[in-house]
Amino acid sequence: MTWLLDVNALIAALVAAHEHHERVAAWLAALPASDRLATCSITELGFVRVLNQAPHLRVPVPDSVRLLSRFRSNRRRVVVQLHDDCGATDLPRWVKSAKHVTDGHLAGLAARHDARLATLDGGIPGGLVIP
Repeated sequence: MTWLLDVNALIAALVAAHEHHERVAAWLAALPASDRLATCSITELGFVRVLNQAPHLRVPVPDSVRLLSRFRSNRRRVVVQLHDDCGATDLPRWVKSAKHVTDGHLAGLAARHDARLATLDGGIPGGLVIP
């Protein structure tokens, strides 16, 4: 299985100070060795933006990019970047409001790549709420 981490799951995985870091780390540790992790342009850019803007973090952009690069070159688990060629016309039908646009896009992108969205948020059809 390939798991596309949404922005919050990606941050929780890589930032020890995140309130859900231990939860996500435990889930990652329990995954079968054959499972792969994935990012995409939206999740990577969101990661960099949030780490830079969060008042309690203020991580410089180059440092966030380096952190992502280290994550993607992880030797313990394959991490891939999903090619994103989906647009607004590809959104799932369940997307009805602005607050679901990105979630819908990520869930659809994951499905197109035979992957599944891993998230900390409930209510995303096809997504797995990380336990």
